[in-house]
Amino acid sequence: MNLADRIRNNFDDSAQTKLQVKDTLAQPIADAAQSLVACLMNDGKILCCGNGGSAADSQHFAAELINRFEVERPALAAIALTTDSSVLTSIANDYDYSQVFSRQVRGLGMAGDVLIAISTSGNSINVVEAVHAAHERDMRVIALTGHEGGAIGEILEAGDFHICVNAGRTSRIQEVHLLALHCLCDAIDHLLLGGE
Repeated sequence: MNLADRIRNNFDDSAQTKLQVKDTLAQPIADAAQSLVACLMNDGKILCCGNGGSAADSQHFAAELINRFEVERPALAAIALTTDSSVLTSIANDYDYSQVFSRQVRGLGMAGDVLIAISTSGNSINVVEAVHAAHERDMRVIALTGHEGGAIGEILEAGDFHICVNAGRTSRIQEVHLLALHCLCDAIDHLLLGGE
């Protein structure tokens, strides 16, 4: 197979994965969007976390809310817990890397806030610990996972939302996570501003 055909196959595989999960994920994404809007309308904030590519997705999502997605609107309260190197390294050094997000959730999260917890495996221990911390703070959790949800899928509570991409490849899961986050942004803007 030549390189161009390999690339075409990646496009096809990505598109097929998205089409296979759209019916399963549409309602959880819609429900999660309504929860996010309720949080924001009650002066709450959204905290986001993940590792590696999921850290980038956390930052991307927070940026779309603080700045804007596709239409003009006021800034929305969102914080990526992945961006402050002093906070991250001090927690990892003084405590443990598993606590880098949970300690921030305990310090910044309030009842009524929402945690966006992203882990393609569903087993990232620092994201698992962040979910536990969010529950302690009476926060709802929107978990974006892959495969069958992993440890995160097992600890979600009533009132939480699970956007689980049941696919085998990490790259495909990440691609659907990004689409799901864009769907959340679009739904938030639609619910807040109306229109098409």
